Amino acid sequence: MDMNTLVMLLALFVLSLFLGVEMITKVPPTLHTPLMSGTNAISGITLVGALLAAGSDSSSTAVNNILGFVAVVLATLNVVGGYLVTNRMLAMFKRK
Repeated sequence: MDMNTLVMLLALFVLSLFLGVEMITKVPPTLHTPLMSGTNAISGITLVGALLAAGSDSSSTAVNNILGFVAVVLATLNVVGGYLVTNRMLAMFKRK
């Protein structure tokens, strides 16, 4: 990977971080629960992609396997944490 591609990918990553933060801060609190459920579904798709990346045999190097494992761990934490937060928010609406 040449330097120009690396700089372009890094700039794209930073711009996506700014866009994500701006989008999240503009969401009203009443929409957090439905958006969290949708985000959990997307995170599940990310987990499947991470599993495919970790288990691919095409160019099996140690770096690919390590990054795939890290992606699986982070995607799993994201899914589990998202469901825990959604469950906690939905529990606030239950009658006692």
